[in-house]
Amino acid sequence: MNEIRREPLLGRWVAVLSESLKPEEYSSGAGPTEGGHCRLCGTEAGEPVEIYSVRDGSGNWLVKVVPAMVPVFTPEGDLGRKGIGIYDKMNAIGVNELLVESPRHDTPPEDIGPDQMFSVIAAFHARMLELEKDARIRHIMLHKNCGSPSGDTLGHPHSLITATPVIPKRVKEELDGAKLYFEYKERCIFCDIMREEERLKDRLVLETPHFLVFCPYAARFPFEFWVLPRRHNCSFRDVNEEEMRDLSETLSTMFKKLRRLLNDPPYNYVLHTAPSRIPRRNHWHTLGEDFHWHIEVMPRIKSIGSFELGSGMYTLTTSPEDAAKYLKEVSHGD
Repeated sequence: MNEIRREPLLGRWVAVLSESLKPEEYSSGAGPTEGGHCRLCGTEAGEPVEIYSVRDGSGNWLVKVVPAMVPVFTPEGDLGRKGIGIYDKMNAIGVNELLVESPRHDTPPEDIGPDQMFSVIAAFHARMLELEKDARIRHIMLHKNCGSPSGDTLGHPHSLITATPVIPKRVKEELDGAKLYFEYKERCIFCDIMREEERLKDRLVLETPHFLVFCPYAARFPFEFWVLPRRHNCSFRDVNEEEMRDLSETLSTMFKKLRRLLNDPPYNYVLHTAPSRIPRRNHWHTLGEDFHWHIEVMPRIKSIGSFELGSGMYTLTTSPEDAAKYLKEVSHGD
């Protein structure tokens, strides 16, 4: 079984496969299809087993969820926490799912129409509600790789659902930062950021009835933008249908803007939401007040060099203010 190991200095968890890849497997050149056949397009025997789907009136699938091609985590077994000297590890218990966003191989959901994007978001929501029933799961991440070098190896429009038995370090840093801010000011830092961005307008890209889109003040990537719900809410599981409809339109608009402005760039996005609400020494007792779910979209148009990797400090070659201006001005029409 795969395992996850805790790095003792910084406290981050790393997944380690039980069967190591050989050196030649890193340069195999495997592409998104095998023999010209996309593994995500069809419905015949041999295709991935369907976990969940959204279908039209004729029974044809619009969106479906299948197991990930190379799962790191498994839902079977116990956590098996162990200490080895100063080190800690446990079994890689969790879930890796792949959400196929469209039956059309070359057409992302934002190009089919807002109803298709809504189906994607509704499927995310349904899977989160189901996966949170497992008491072993501490965190669920909804994320996407689109184009090389984002990590996309399939080609067909898809996103990913990963449920883990620990809170990843990057997420925990956000949770801790939000908690400390709330302890000092008794306000949600994300709500304060939205109010400041609305006041200044320098980095504001899009305003809708339920969402605010802006380039963050200290972004990591050129043209990075965040999508925050106006209604304070720590967990994506608590969104309503009206908000999901608005989010569908918002994401469709922003992805079209990004494509037109940067010539169809590779990008990643991550939906950060509250961890599973399992009481744990009262650490997250203010979670409903201090955290705010949101989506971070990161274009991968600039490589990360040794300075960024070694220091954790990023260099922006386009300021957030200029990026917001370009994103706001570019058309999202066809």
